[in-house]
Amino acid sequence: MKKYFLLAYAMLALVSALQAQQKTYCNPINVDYGYTPIPNFSEWGRHRATADPVVVNYKGEYYMFSTNQWGYWHSPDMLNWTFHARKFLRPHNKVYDELCAPAVGIVGDTMIVFGSTYTSEFTIWMSTNPKANEWTALVDNFEIGGWDPAFFTDDDGKFYMYNGSSNRYPLYGIELDRKTMKPKGTRKEMYLLESWRYGWQRFGEYMDDSFLDGFIEGATVNKNNGKYYLQYGAPGTEMSGYADGVLVGKTPLGPWEAQPDPLSMKLGGFARGAGHGASFQDNQKNWWHVSTIQLSSKNNFERRIGIWPAGFDKDDVMWCNTVFGDYPHYIPSAGLDIKKTFTGWMLLNYNKPVEVSSTLGGYLPNNAVDESMKTYWSAETGKAGEWIKTDLGNLSTVNAIQINYADQDADSSFLGKQVNIKHQYKLWSSLDGKKWTILVDKSNNQTDVPHEYVELSQPIQTRYIKLENVAMPTGKFAISGLRVFGNGNGLKPDAVKDFMVLRTEKDKRSAWIRWRPENKAYAYNIYYGTAPDKLYNCIMVHNANEYWFRGMDKLSTYYYTIEAINENGVSEKTKVLEVK
Repeated sequence: MKKYFLLAYAMLALVSALQAQQKTYCNPINVDYGYTPIPNFSEWGRHRATADPVVVNYKGEYYMFSTNQWGYWHSPDMLNWTFHARKFLRPHNKVYDELCAPAVGIVGDTMIVFGSTYTSEFTIWMSTNPKANEWTALVDNFEIGGWDPAFFTDDDGKFYMYNGSSNRYPLYGIELDRKTMKPKGTRKEMYLLESWRYGWQRFGEYMDDSFLDGFIEGATVNKNNGKYYLQYGAPGTEMSGYADGVLVGKTPLGPWEAQPDPLSMKLGGFARGAGHGASFQDNQKNWWHVSTIQLSSKNNFERRIGIWPAGFDKDDVMWCNTVFGDYPHYIPSAGLDIKKTFTGWMLLNYNKPVEVSSTLGGYLPNNAVDESMKTYWSAETGKAGEWIKTDLGNLSTVNAIQINYADQDADSSFLGKQVNIKHQYKLWSSLDGKKWTILVDKSNNQTDVPHEYVELSQPIQTRYIKLENVAMPTGKFAISGLRVFGNGNGLKPDAVKDFMVLRTEKDKRSAWIRWRPENKAYAYNIYYGTAPDKLYNCIMVHNANEYWFRGMDKLSTYYYTIEAINENGVSEKTKVLEVK
């Protein structure tokens, strides 16, 4: 027995040591997003925007491309991203969409890149040294073009392209000659949305189909265990239900069978939406999914990027985990389970009291702690000394802080990628709100950090956190989320009682979900899926005890469970309900 305890203790120590070496990240990922380059997209104010990301693992490092960034990022560890400036255009290309919804592929030892076009005038670029930003033209004019393109190289060396972005026409696929990039035959239809069956494919913020039909776009393909997985974005990038679906086939061009629920969807929380992305493997062969986070405040196409753990289960079902997807997560190294990346650090200041140095108009202080990236507080100026203070309510353990800057009154010249801009700030902590200790001093920071994430080297005990502005890149000092993570040093919520899911016979894609409020909870996670052991999707609900859900497959039986959330952790899940 003594040997058993010693072994168990040693294993726990090893896990703790491994986790101590881990670094964490928090969505939206903190990269130097460019500003929209399109003037009529920013009439409500200059703002950052990107979407449609692709990450590829090339020679053991990670390269990320996304819409209209006038360059790309690379990282050795998926945590620290370096931007490489480059416009993937020829002199005759007179367009704003410089690299919209890019396709990135690996052919042999070469990386190739291509942007969306409906013409034959765009170039396919190639590089064997993208780290040094060395590119040449592989094909000067790619004759068949394609909007929202994607590349895929099969194990046998055959090369394919997929494309499509429409609410009327399907996705298409075609084989290309990998040397000349000329098509072999004609494009074949891959898939068109079936919103009559799959509720989540319905257009609208509430999946109500009342405005437009859903859009299908952003195709990408991966292969695992001899099967092909065609992923696609739907039903609209402006919606918080923006998601990636997945189809499974035995050949790169189908036929395809749909997995009934989205691969990646993030309903609720601070960063919402998880559509139009791509899947890739890290150096430990873990799968990840990178996709678009919806913001759509100053313009429909105002968006960010999120990275989520993904994989395949024993039945070859592809999954993606967005649960607590905008809370701190570990980047796993060898030996850590990709399904257990969540740190367990809870949000400590949801709707807690806030004090500020000043307020501009209706951009109210509590907008910074309401768990919505769409709303924000703005100070009257962008001058040094403006500040915001959040009260955690009691002495708490703080592990990390995320500072999400908003765009308010940005310089009118900020169109497209801005270089050599920076955020400078100080973070303070206090036990009583009167005596302050410097926690983080980035007064001399020289980098652009619009979604700054600070993981403390050691957790601290404190009650108050204050963010003080030193310098802004442009505009007012404005914060959409000052988010503090750790543990509230109290009791977890109790398990939810009286959980019920009422599925209507009139429309079996829809359900009314309701439960008894748990007094110690500020939010809930509702898990659902088409098998009791495959509850891969989750809905996060704040400060409510009901949810109208319209995202089910009308032909499938469903299974549901719920957990309560507060500053100290999560409750036990309820017994899984079968909903026919």
